[in-house]
Amino acid sequence: MLSTYMEMCNYLQDSGHEVLSWHVADPELEKTESLLSEEEIYIRDMEFLEKSECVIAEVSTPSIGVGYEICSALQRGIPVMCLNVPEANVSAMLLGDKRIICKEYHNINEMKEEISKFLSDANKL
Repeated sequence: MLSTYMEMCNYLQDSGHEVLSWHVADPELEKTESLLSEEEIYIRDMEFLEKSECVIAEVSTPSIGVGYEICSALQRGIPVMCLNVPEANVSAMLLGDKRIICKEYHNINEMKEEISKFLSDANKL
């Protein structure tokens, strides 16, 4: 998934958007995060969320932390998009929440198209 995260972050940045959570595309993520306490990670991620205009999450791999961030974004009224590959077993809690835009993608170009549509719609809010 690392290459997908890198593609997402690069695409967003190349499209003129600020990516606050670049660390997810860092090949040294586990090593880097092991230097932080759980509280430091929580504070950092919540500060990112406070600065965010929207959240785009790749949810093909289940993550309680990502679910927590999605819920926190929704509570703050921040638009959320979740992306996944078709074979992923995405939680019904995400798929069933009408506030979340959930989209499948088969390749990187489809992922980029879905992101572009979402950002275009989010800018209209």
